[in-house]
Amino acid sequence: MDLRGAAALVTGGNGGLGQRICHALAKEGVNVAVMYAQSHDQAHDVARELTSRYQINAAAFACDVTDGAAVERVIRDATKRFDRLDILVNDAAYNKAIPFADLDDLTMEVWDKIIAVNLTGPMRLMKAVAPLMKAQGRGRIVNIASVAGVGPTGSSIAYAVSKAGLIHLTRCMAVALAPETLVNCVAPGLLEGTRATANLRPEQIQNSAASKSPPTKTTAPTWLSRCAAPRR
Repeated sequence: MDLRGAAALVTGGNGGLGQRICHALAKEGVNVAVMYAQSHDQAHDVARELTSRYQINAAAFACDVTDGAAVERVIRDATKRFDRLDILVNDAAYNKAIPFADLDDLTMEVWDKIIAVNLTGPMRLMKAVAPLMKAQGRGRIVNIASVAGVGPTGSSIAYAVSKAGLIHLTRCMAVALAPETLVNCVAPGLLEGTRATANLRPEQIQNSAASKSPPTKTTAPTWLSRCAAPRR
């Protein structure tokens, strides 16, 4: 499969998993828009490293996924930069570790923010790229969920519910955007050495590490089957 010349937008591209996704795509010759919320310097460093290491076109873009106007703007700017947008990876997420039984700490403010970033944010982005991908005649969207969305586990009820919602949203959008755009979801378990893992409580890390699940691998071609960019 040849992905050379395709263009991808990776939300949370400056994070631990996000950077791995960006590198996996760039290694295949994909031009990458590294989207970030706050870490300006880190995101620009990632873009420069991608450009230097893989000789592709990469750039960093700031965007708050809870802001509809900002989402529309970043899609427009990324498309202008690369002249197309073939791939969207929704990796950006917000989390706050709160034990399930601690309902007092699970305030509605925390709930609203987690749902806004982890579930509504990806929906905003998918809606924004849908007309573009349809017009191109092809597109691939990959949503990064979590095993917490499959069962009542994880760092908080709000996080688990947001990821469960993202899994079903993926199914619904796969129907809505077919046949031009394929929508898939990946639900990783413990990702050692990432910022997300660093935010977990020690007992959660120990319990997850002791599970028998195989390690999560970042392999772009598996996610993006038949997403080669047309030659020009």
